[in-house]
Amino acid sequence: MPTYEHDEIKARIHHYLISKTNFLEVKDSMQGDQMRAFVDNAINRLCEETKLTVTLEERFSILRELAASIVSLGPLRSLVEDQTITEIMVNGAKSVYVQRAGRIEKADVTFPDNANLMHTIQKILAASGSSRRVDESSPYVDFSMDDGSRVNVILPPCSLMGPVMTIRKFSRELTTLDDLMGQKTLNKQMTAFLVAAIKAKLNIVFCGSTGSGKTTLLNVLSSHIPGHERIITIEDTSELRLMQDHVVSLQAKPANMEGKGEVTIRDLFVNSLRMRPDRILIGEVRGHEILDLVQSIASGHSGSLAIVHADSPEECFNRMITMMLMSGIRLSGEQIQQQLATSIDLIVYVELYMDGIRRIANITDLRCNKEAGTSSLADIFTFKQERIDTDGKVVGDWVVNKQKPSFYDKFVKRNIQLPEGFFV
Repeated sequence: MPTYEHDEIKARIHHYLISKTNFLEVKDSMQGDQMRAFVDNAINRLCEETKLTVTLEERFSILRELAASIVSLGPLRSLVEDQTITEIMVNGAKSVYVQRAGRIEKADVTFPDNANLMHTIQKILAASGSSRRVDESSPYVDFSMDDGSRVNVILPPCSLMGPVMTIRKFSRELTTLDDLMGQKTLNKQMTAFLVAAIKAKLNIVFCGSTGSGKTTLLNVLSSHIPGHERIITIEDTSELRLMQDHVVSLQAKPANMEGKGEVTIRDLFVNSLRMRPDRILIGEVRGHEILDLVQSIASGHSGSLAIVHADSPEECFNRMITMMLMSGIRLSGEQIQQQLATSIDLIVYVELYMDGIRRIANITDLRCNKEAGTSSLADIFTFKQERIDTDGKVVGDWVVNKQKPSFYDKFVKRNIQLPEGFFV
């Protein structure tokens, strides 16, 4: 009787399920216990037909692994697999919308009832490997799926229309700057500048509204961080997918049912400074952690990348000032502006335009005049929209300001070469 390794046994069972049973047809409608029983019966039949020997320990292990690898998406499966869809919005069992090419439209799928929708939500949450939970006592949750897609769920009584789930899909296609240039997010000159900015360890804040593509841009640019550097990422919900080997990923933790055990972005940031980071990447700055970010940059931790929700570079700067003031720091507004302008080198603003294309609208130099005690914003690249054509496409191009930026000495210091004639 032949003997097989664990992986080979698992592969044989998986092949048997696909080819000899109706597993693919019924798996989306099965509860966890039903799925395990179905797979267990299939293992018994396979053993009888092929004289395969499976120990009890192997059987339990295979059941566990197969159940964890199969996510019951129910009616959402076709939407999740559709690469043209970037966001799925489930507003109760009978109302599902999707975003495709920047436009929202109603999908032709529904759930039988809210109980079935709730079952799908729990299956997706369980398969994510997250320790988070969602029920009546804890009616909302954020978590990430295995492919990086971000999921938000909110339940009654907070939701008045049954369970509401929003899935922001992670794009596997946009992995290089060439991909982004193909999508018309930026041009070749901007690409060269941003790569140089990453290598020169500039401190960059990416801003934009929800779904504008700022996280995707940060992900792609982070691939140009040298491989020998130690990178620490800090997020509320895991979205960053870095390609380097030496990456430490930290994630905030919400309070438990007793209101204890919360670990905030700021807590993680303070701790990360003791972890010998070369780079710190923050998934989203929304509170007092801005003060720690500015102070860490001032103490020598350059090359930080962060995301702020804002609708323009000016709004981003004003929001950072507000967050600094809310931290309780005893400085005047002018002093806070100077600290920010001294610490942050660049603001990169990404916008979703009417034609569904996500473009970098501004790359802005944050300047500080120490003698006059003032700060100012100066665009290096600006997208100028000329018109919208008859097909609804935005017509325009990027304008370049060739004046040397305030951080130009950092390029010189690190021997980072820009194309000749880039700045006057």
